[in-house]
Amino acid sequence: MKYLKYYIPSFTVILFILIILKGEYYPTAFLIGFSLFIIIGDHILPRDKIIQKYSYPYILNMSMYINLPILFVLLVLITTLLNNNVSQWYINIFNSYQYTDFHHLRNSFNIIDKLSLIIQTSLFIGILGVVTGHELTHRIGNKIDLFIGNWLLAFSWDCTFSIEHVYGHHKNVCLPEDPASAKRGENIYLFIIKAIYKEHIDGWKLEKNRLNKKEIKTYNYQNRMIVGYFRSLMISIIVYFIGGVTALLIFMICAFLAKSFLETINYIEHYGLVREKGKPVHIRHSWNTNHKMSSIYLCNVTRHSDHHRKANLKFWELNPCPEKAPMTPYGYLSMLYLGLLVPSLFQKIMEKKLIDWDLNYANAEEKKLVNI
Repeated sequence: MKYLKYYIPSFTVILFILIILKGEYYPTAFLIGFSLFIIIGDHILPRDKIIQKYSYPYILNMSMYINLPILFVLLVLITTLLNNNVSQWYINIFNSYQYTDFHHLRNSFNIIDKLSLIIQTSLFIGILGVVTGHELTHRIGNKIDLFIGNWLLAFSWDCTFSIEHVYGHHKNVCLPEDPASAKRGENIYLFIIKAIYKEHIDGWKLEKNRLNKKEIKTYNYQNRMIVGYFRSLMISIIVYFIGGVTALLIFMICAFLAKSFLETINYIEHYGLVREKGKPVHIRHSWNTNHKMSSIYLCNVTRHSDHHRKANLKFWELNPCPEKAPMTPYGYLSMLYLGLLVPSLFQKIMEKKLIDWDLNYANAEEKKLVNI
């Protein structure tokens, strides 16, 4: 069971695909049920404070590798179901493997169902794509993991994540120059736009510096930013080939939402925390959470304090830091919904947590930075 639990995200997406094939109301019911399942599960289940030992890590790796084909199938399905201009050969293939007629299924969805399909797909791009891509692209010495991880990130048009996050964010976390560290009281929507823009700029700078040291031209096939854009472009071309302009537009919307969800999580993970420039990153410089459902669905990225302490640890090796790290009051999905839908309430809740951090976690210099 300890291995199987990390396959739950993949099984959930497969379940989502099967359920939406039933037609009207089912996508909306799934989104509501999924959200409640995570939020209530985080609330009622005991905290995940155990580091389990695994003798067969390849089984855990496979739970991430299988996300690539699953995510591709999901994307193609959603972009065609929300589209009136789909290639006939695709419809013929769909009808040959399904008892439901494609046109009947597509026309059954109401406007709320269509919004639910987009939101849920974006969430799954975040969970299966961004989260597992994050885990795999931290394994800088493993070519297979980097290959799969970067393709997973391509579903959110986020090639810079494997560069700026790994070599920029982990170095600059909680400093003013870090685009993924939110300041106290910062508007979350402006933060998302600013972070997306600055991360791509920083990614280009990092890659340019890397290539210059090797005396390689910036605009080259060895530029990982260019290769990353090419991966996302390849997915876009396939989507366009199957479903035309509408399918491509839907993919871009889902990719942007998935990236926005990531930046919301970034906003939450370091909200209001500060660090003295030139000093090492400590456990106190990330908001941690040991809510069980969030941990299962997000490859223990919830153990964020330990991840920043030692970024090369595999997700199953991370320490929950129950006594040492500052903790978020709720699980990740609850915090994400609060941050996006009721940002004023989110900031009010975090004000109390920041007072505790200032008094009990910050060192003398950090207290000066927050004017205590």
